[in-house]
Amino acid sequence: MPESTRSSTGTDPHIYVTVLAGGVGSRFWPASTPSRPKQLLPLASDEPLIVDTVNRALGLVPEERIRILASDRLTELISEVLPSLGREAFMVEPQARGTAPVLAWAAWEIAKIDPAAVIVSLHADHIIKPTAACLQLLQDAADLAQETGRLFTVSVPPSRPETGYGYIEPGEPLDAPAGVQAFEVGAFHEKPDIETAHRYVDQGHYWNSGIFVWTASSFLNEVRAVAPEIGDLLPLIDDESAEAFFAQVPNVSVDVAVLERSARVASVTATFDWDDVGSWDGLTRSREADANGNVVVGSGHVVDGENNVIYAEGGTVVTFGVDDLVVVQCGDITLVSSTERAPDLKQLLEQLPSSVREPTTPGGNA
Repeated sequence: MPESTRSSTGTDPHIYVTVLAGGVGSRFWPASTPSRPKQLLPLASDEPLIVDTVNRALGLVPEERIRILASDRLTELISEVLPSLGREAFMVEPQARGTAPVLAWAAWEIAKIDPAAVIVSLHADHIIKPTAACLQLLQDAADLAQETGRLFTVSVPPSRPETGYGYIEPGEPLDAPAGVQAFEVGAFHEKPDIETAHRYVDQGHYWNSGIFVWTASSFLNEVRAVAPEIGDLLPLIDDESAEAFFAQVPNVSVDVAVLERSARVASVTATFDWDDVGSWDGLTRSREADANGNVVVGSGHVVDGENNVIYAEGGTVVTFGVDDLVVVQCGDITLVSSTERAPDLKQLLEQLPSSVREPTTPGGNA
């Protein structure tokens, strides 16, 4: 896009940012619960993840071009930590139907405001550093989306054979600005087992970050073309209501409904560090560790121990002579786990009585 069409701050006046802010994040129990999900926890900084995400978005667009997609209950919780955002910044999902319907709804509404809109879709609970590199790549991706009409993902060069992420198999390279690597997506691959993850890394596959960039019109056209079970229902939003649309659409992710079916998907490679931080042991990547590899959030002390993760709210946790543990103190519940089993907390919750799954006194931010 010619520089003259951008605002005085250097940003594209047609860019909008949507933030997917649903989900609970049960792998961060007991701090993360339905009454305070993962995106409201200070896992990357002293601020909740959703605040970090919105602050990042504000480097790309003004406040009036941010849309947070969440349920009514989560909207109330997010408003408490982002009081400066007006109610118009929130698109309240009538019911949870997956990312495909809600992103189609967002594109439909944004296109009515600006038919030339470009949408950058972020998740509320990702950790990204440095911000400047991320914003530059998103701007470059927005330019490519406008020029080509393709749907762009952001792919991340893997640093390890991760089983918790989906993977992108690269296809043919595409022309892109200097410093930007872009390619057609050859295939998407679901979360693999560890052996397959090793093979994907060896074969040059990328992590699928779940960050997307597309023009509203191109995305809606692809939804109509490859996901008619959603696209055919879009007129209901205007003819009846968003509630009528959500009542009839299937519950499906945008990856499955649109991206895996489309021949117009491309990717730009991340020039920044990205982490989904899927479980407590991931704090060793997002938070600064001491000389012995211990990460402490809140009031905690590790004596004669290595590679421990301590997260304390409202009290103090002290460990002595132990290694490779995750200790989480939140309200009236204390969790102790090996770091190896920390990603398996969903299995633990399935075996706990409902009276234990949510702390009665969850406390505030650490």
